[in-house]
Amino acid sequence: MKEKTYEKERAFLSPYAKKSCESLGRLREEPPCAMRTDFQRDRDRIIYSKAFLRLKNKTQVFFAPDGDHYMSRLTHTLDVSQIARSLARCLSLNEDLAEAIALGHDLGHTPFGHVGERVLNALCPTGFRHSEQSLRVVDILEKDGKGLNLTYEVRDGIRNHTKSGKPATLEGEAVSLADRIAYINHDIDDAVRAGFLRADELPARAVKAFGTDTSARINAAITDIFETSEGKPYVRMSEEKSEALELLRAFMFERVYERANKLIQESAERMLRALYSYFAERPEELPAVYLGTAQTDVPRAVCDYLSSMTDKYAIGVFKRLFVPREGGV
Repeated sequence: MKEKTYEKERAFLSPYAKKSCESLGRLREEPPCAMRTDFQRDRDRIIYSKAFLRLKNKTQVFFAPDGDHYMSRLTHTLDVSQIARSLARCLSLNEDLAEAIALGHDLGHTPFGHVGERVLNALCPTGFRHSEQSLRVVDILEKDGKGLNLTYEVRDGIRNHTKSGKPATLEGEAVSLADRIAYINHDIDDAVRAGFLRADELPARAVKAFGTDTSARINAAITDIFETSEGKPYVRMSEEKSEALELLRAFMFERVYERANKLIQESAERMLRALYSYFAERPEELPAVYLGTAQTDVPRAVCDYLSSMTDKYAIGVFKRLFVPREGGV
């Protein structure tokens, strides 16, 4: 079965695609699977990880929204995966690699969205970035400290998925673009649903470039990337569409993200700062998986624990530690 996949990749993938048989390997050698390629195994390991399951209860933009149709960190991840696979398919890149990177790219994200990331970055002496934390999750923290032992290519794509990153593979470049396309477009839907803006308020230049609804915008973005990148050793948008996407992104930061962040900034920061101080002073109370790190780097161990929390779990721990129980003294 695996050999058939190798044959198909050699016959049909772009010369710039990363073939499964060309992987640089894993951090630790292990017996290969007879059925699945290494990238397919990585995808499966991520899907069945605890960190992946927790994404369903982590904020994307709107915290505890009154409705069932808002994006969570999990639905965002699935959205990125779908767009990345579409890009990989039309550009004849490795879909399995793109999918694995996309599914793992936000495993290290904090509770309370980017507000949580800002707070931990301010508290940790060495800083905190969710892309680097996602790599820590798959390398160290998953499977009770054993890690998932993923391939170099998936690990590289996870670490470099942000706008400032420089992925080593075109599949990683596809995921980085897919991430931006996904969060900007579906965050627009959530913002309209929440009453933060009206669809007719979007910048006219961006509407002209991408269209008036989510489906049109995503289709326009994928089509443009295909036309710009087909047969090339890169994955990128045209200059026109790239500038329009950046305009839309800046608009969303001004009109939506900063406003949404303010709604939870005070409470999220208060909770995370209190939890950070508590466990920094009592590292012995951290769960067992973090105790090894705590012996050499308490701030990092505390950030490992806090970033792993879902919104609901963080609130629950805060209440248990700091909110007096009814009938208590």
